[in-house]
Amino acid sequence: MLLEVRSASGYRPADKEEVLLAAARYAVMDTPRENASSPKNAIEALRRYLGPLEREMFVAMWLDSRNQVLDFDVISIGTVDSAVVPVREVARKAIERNAVGCLLAHNHPSGEVSPSPADEAITRRVQSALALFEIRVLDHFVLGREKAYSFAEHGLL
Repeated sequence: MLLEVRSASGYRPADKEEVLLAAARYAVMDTPRENASSPKNAIEALRRYLGPLEREMFVAMWLDSRNQVLDFDVISIGTVDSAVVPVREVARKAIERNAVGCLLAHNHPSGEVSPSPADEAITRRVQSALALFEIRVLDHFVLGREKAYSFAEHGLL
């Protein structure tokens, strides 16, 4: 079965990353709407699908006041070693989704899950921007093929 996506000239076959992203979105949204303060199931789904990607992808899971997943958005698709994360776009999506909190995640195609100084800086910038709208960043995950790194678990949030 061939998965197709709409393009300006009609439909075309989906590439590997589009298929994995669609699977990640399905897995996250199909996860029982349990409390996301222990987001292990959603993070495993994200790691399984985003970990193998060959380009960095920055995503957000939006949470309601009971920390249940409202929605899932791709914020940015980058290169093999970086992704530009427009803070304005993160804030716009959070407000559109009427989110009270969020979980951020991005993959490292290298498989190394230690956050870079740039990862730490963007997390602080997003956290500061969303705080203006009383939206909490509960965690930021760096995903590799085999592992995941939690900013909250390591005291970086």
